Amino acid sequence: MLTHKEILELRKQFIGPSFSISYREPLHILRAEGQYLFDDHGNRYLDAVNNISHVGHCHPRVIAAAEKQARLLNTNARYLHDSIVHYAQDLTGTFPDGLDVCYFTNSGSESNDLALRMARLFTGSRESIVLNGAYHGHTAALIEISPYKFDGPAGAGAPEYVHVIPMPDPYRGRFRGNDQETSTQYAGLIQDAIENIKNNGKQVALFIAEAIMGCGGQVIFPQSFLQQAFELVKKASGICIADEVQIGFGRVGTHFWGFETCGAIPDIVTVGKSMGNGHPLSAVITRKEIANAFDNGMEYFNSFGGNPVSCTIGQAVLDVVRDEHLQENALEVGSYLLDLLKEVKKKHPIIGDVRGQGLFLGVELIKDHDDLIPAGDDADLTVNMMKDEGILLSSDGPDHNVLKIKPPLVFTKDNALELAETLDKVLNQDNFRID
Repeated sequence: MLTHKEILELRKQFIGPSFSISYREPLHILRAEGQYLFDDHGNRYLDAVNNISHVGHCHPRVIAAAEKQARLLNTNARYLHDSIVHYAQDLTGTFPDGLDVCYFTNSGSESNDLALRMARLFTGSRESIVLNGAYHGHTAALIEISPYKFDGPAGAGAPEYVHVIPMPDPYRGRFRGNDQETSTQYAGLIQDAIENIKNNGKQVALFIAEAIMGCGGQVIFPQSFLQQAFELVKKASGICIADEVQIGFGRVGTHFWGFETCGAIPDIVTVGKSMGNGHPLSAVITRKEIANAFDNGMEYFNSFGGNPVSCTIGQAVLDVVRDEHLQENALEVGSYLLDLLKEVKKKHPIIGDVRGQGLFLGVELIKDHDDLIPAGDDADLTVNMMKDEGILLSSDGPDHNVLKIKPPLVFTKDNALELAETLDKVLNQDNFRID
């Protein structure tokens, strides 16, 4: 087995330098099970950040389904096969009526890129409304609508057809609070963007948003913002895209999809990440009207999207979520963990805000309660100290000061207690004292 040093040297030689590695002292992970990862020394780590392993790392039912189908057939979707139609039927059954056409892809980025194509073709426009701090994927087209990237290092800023709305952040945003007035104030900024587009003689193409912002810092919107925003965009004949890549499939607990928590109905939904529990699987779900418009003579073909192995794995994940009541577990354990973290907040002034839904939570660190100065360095230090204590987290947000908690849905109350007690222990260090 290679040493850490040897692996790092080979990465430097053969792997692109912009591929990042987590933690100041990288981990060499060899195996995983459920909500745990194990390194080359046999150390166990509680995984509180890998939301891709939605039903738990190496779930035996998912592995068995993949192996059984892989031994029979794996080819593209140009041939008839039961798996793609059964899975599409089951998957669309989890959505509101009208969202009933699937396109299968391989990643969240590919799904969002396809959704952009559909919306722009349907409206005949490129004019896009996005939220500041949002990230929707790594293709060239998606970098152009992701302020998290185009306003970051080496970013080129927004193209002229991308209209950026301030992040609807109740804690540190332009308008603060979680009431109807704040929702309406942020929705008013959507209307301003729509009017600006119209005044320039152009048509709104789309508004894309996560119902809970992931890379934006686990931001929960004011109560009716997304619903109002979608209604305004639809009234202007634009397309509303719900990016569910990080938060879908029951993670929010109360609902299967994040947009449902906001009372908002999209025209297109994109899903991925957790969909295949580690297998590259994603999809776009839309209305027949939009799908028919996309059928304009240019064939849609995807070499791997919708293949029998992928669809069989997706079906297994969906079945496990239901059979093991993982949405209910996300609600119960997530609510318990949120309460524990609020108690930790009371003891540590460096914690400015604790928020989230289900098992998608954020802890925002600040240096000052009056000016709300972000504590990005402290968040990074916390993540690395938690790793040393055997718990894996990450940090994110535009200022990288939000601890992200998004574990596999098999997380237990004992896991939640371990996480909260360890965070309390870490923050008791002198490094984190503020005036």
